[in-house]
Amino acid sequence: MSMQDRITSITIVGGGSAGWMAAAALATYLGKSAAVRLVESEEIGIVGVGEASVPHIRLFNGQWLGIDEAEFVKRTQATVKLGIEFKDWSRIGDSYIHGFGAIGRSLGPLPFHQFWLKLRQAGRAGPIGDYSPQTVMAPRGKFAPGDRKAAPNSPLADIAYAYHFDATLYARYLRELAEQRGATRIEGKVVKVNQRADNGFIESVTLESGQVVEGELFIDCSGFRGLLIEQTLKAGYEDWSHWLPCDRALAVPSASTHPVTPYTRATARKAGWQWRIPLQHRTGNGHVYSSRHISDDEAAATLLANLDGEALAEPRQLRFSAGIRKKFWDKNVVAIGLASGFLEPLESTSIYSAQSGITRLLSLFPTRDFNPMLAERYNREAAFEYERIRDFIILHYHATERSDTPFWDNCRTMEVPDTLRETMDLFRVDGRYFRNGEDFFALPSWVQVMLGQGIVPQGYHPMVDEMPEDRLVELVEGMRGTLAHAVESMPTHEEWIERYWKAPIV
Repeated sequence: MSMQDRITSITIVGGGSAGWMAAAALATYLGKSAAVRLVESEEIGIVGVGEASVPHIRLFNGQWLGIDEAEFVKRTQATVKLGIEFKDWSRIGDSYIHGFGAIGRSLGPLPFHQFWLKLRQAGRAGPIGDYSPQTVMAPRGKFAPGDRKAAPNSPLADIAYAYHFDATLYARYLRELAEQRGATRIEGKVVKVNQRADNGFIESVTLESGQVVEGELFIDCSGFRGLLIEQTLKAGYEDWSHWLPCDRALAVPSASTHPVTPYTRATARKAGWQWRIPLQHRTGNGHVYSSRHISDDEAAATLLANLDGEALAEPRQLRFSAGIRKKFWDKNVVAIGLASGFLEPLESTSIYSAQSGITRLLSLFPTRDFNPMLAERYNREAAFEYERIRDFIILHYHATERSDTPFWDNCRTMEVPDTLRETMDLFRVDGRYFRNGEDFFALPSWVQVMLGQGIVPQGYHPMVDEMPEDRLVELVEGMRGTLAHAVESMPTHEEWIERYWKAPIV
């Protein structure tokens, strides 16, 4: 490749966390050879609700952007997230935690849960949550980031965790970082998108002020509108609302309550669910619901009646339709964040999907000729990732015994994608789960949620019987005891934050 073939100008349309994540990453890795510009309007505002994440954010922030963890936590009023507590999903009164990281330790070629299944069926093991550091730590309000002196195969050697944080503060922090690394911000509202006559590629955008911003590669971070990818290039949308019927959300901050829990809570309601995300300076709350099954007023009343602290604002509404663009990368436009698709925040995958899109673009980064094979590969991988996350989210709704409202009855009885049906059927027989390619959610996630939602395997893997049951009890219960003892001696989540990560008072 000659230097003339390289892309030298990248224009990002839209700010928010998606836009500034893209700007920070592109400026970090391409800033010396390409001008990175971001166009955003103070007037339009951002969604700014994505306040919970998955452990991948530590890789994106730390290893890829070189962000200091303590600084990030303090700047974004962050707290630790060890997983999500699901209340009332399988039955009213039930609860379980989907924790990050491994369950137990595998014994030979089989995953730990297979041995646990045999003992649980014999009445000789505790609940699955007793065997994973995160699910033991979370309800006890404990946190430590892993013991580097622990044995390498110990579940305490490296504890997987993510964060709850203020998405608006994260965008502001990334903007500073991106600008320090050479990205330029242009204030303005796009009023016209200009395409090349010969091939329909985007040449430039015209702002309300009359300024024309050109680019060779455009990143669409304009949110649900999809200003470039949809309004201009008409990429099309694949609607998944027949599987994921929630189409609205109301978000409201409330006053902090103590102790600050190191996990997100998702409580099922009669036509959707409510989130609770504790930050250092406030708690984020929201009600995701189906407008066909509950009115906006009743949804707001349900949300406000179930807050831990005083509401700090009026609830703000978002409308959406679950699904993805038929093309994420079309011509010289790549859609990132909400412009590329939307899956409700049940498993906090929104920030991840944007970061994954950015890193996929960096690995498939084009030259000026825009080899169509790169876009095809990008689109195929992005669609696969979204489809697998979609299946995982549908699992929470469909695997339920609830039939107390029309909403839950519909979710319980609806047809689901064949890929999900096969996963559930296989697990139901003898607890087997096979990861599908580069599926983002790995075995521990699927196992915890399937068990938590009431899919109980009838048997277990035949190889488990090779180990004498008493020896098995000794190993499995030994793990349980070691874990309980180690967690007991950990500091609380609040003590950890107070000691190392306390944000300035706002």
